[in-house]
Amino acid sequence: MIGIFDSGVGGLSVFREIRKVLPEEKYVYFSDSAHCPYGEKSKEYIIERARSITRFLLDKGADIIVVACNTATAAAIAELRKEFPIRFIGMEPAVKPAVMSTKTGTVGVLATAGTLKADKYLNTREKWAEGVRIAEHVGQGFVELVEKGCTSGKEAEDIVRASLKPLLDEGADRIVLGCTHYPFLSDTIAKVASKLVPERTVEIIDPAPAVARHLYETMEMEGLIRKDGFSIELDSSGNPEQFENAYGKLL
Repeated sequence: MIGIFDSGVGGLSVFREIRKVLPEEKYVYFSDSAHCPYGEKSKEYIIERARSITRFLLDKGADIIVVACNTATAAAIAELRKEFPIRFIGMEPAVKPAVMSTKTGTVGVLATAGTLKADKYLNTREKWAEGVRIAEHVGQGFVELVEKGCTSGKEAEDIVRASLKPLLDEGADRIVLGCTHYPFLSDTIAKVASKLVPERTVEIIDPAPAVARHLYETMEMEGLIRKDGFSIELDSSGNPEQFENAYGKLL
C-alpha cells in the first residue's frame, strides 16, 4: 500500500501523476486540513505533524510513504528517514529543468515561505542556477484557493496575478511550482501569464511527474509493486466530507 500525505488537498496533484504510472495499487491519503497551510508554521511543528501522520499511515499498512508536500519534505523528511524503517519519497524543487530550458535566462519560482527558506531548496538553487537569474515569490493565497476548490474565475485570477506579475516583470519564462497545491491553478496561471506577457511563451513546470517516476522506480527495485487492483482510502484531520468533495472536484 502506498501512503501519501500533505497539509491538505494539494498532494492530490501528486497522486494524480502517481496513479498514471501505478494504476493498480492500493492507496491511503491523509490530508492534514485541520493544520493547513504549513507554509508559515515552524519547522518543529511540521516535524511533529509529519511524525504523527507517518505513524497513522504505518498503522494503515503503508509499505512506502510519499511526502506530497514541498514544505513538509523540506522541514521533516530527513528526520522521518532517521526515525522510521520505511522508504520516504519527497518533493524535489524542479529548478534544474527550468534552468535547462529557459530562453530569457530568468526562472520564476512560486512556493510557500517555508520552502523558499529551506536548505533543500536553497541547495538545489545553488547547484543548478549558475548563470541563470532566479526570481522567487510566495504564492499568497494559492493554498487557500485550492483548499476551497476555487481554481478558476475572477477571484483565482486576481490572486494569481498578484504573485505571478513580479516574476514576469523580472523576465521569467519558466515558472516552477514549488507547492503541490499550485498545479491545480496551472490553467489560471497560464491564462494570467498570457494576458500579462502575450509576447512571451511562459512554461509552467510541475515536479509531480518526476516524483511519480521516482516512486515507480523505487517500488520496482524493492519489489513493492502489487497490482492488486486500485483502491484509495481518504483520511483527514479536518472535515472528511469536505475532503471527499474536494477529491471528487479536483480529480
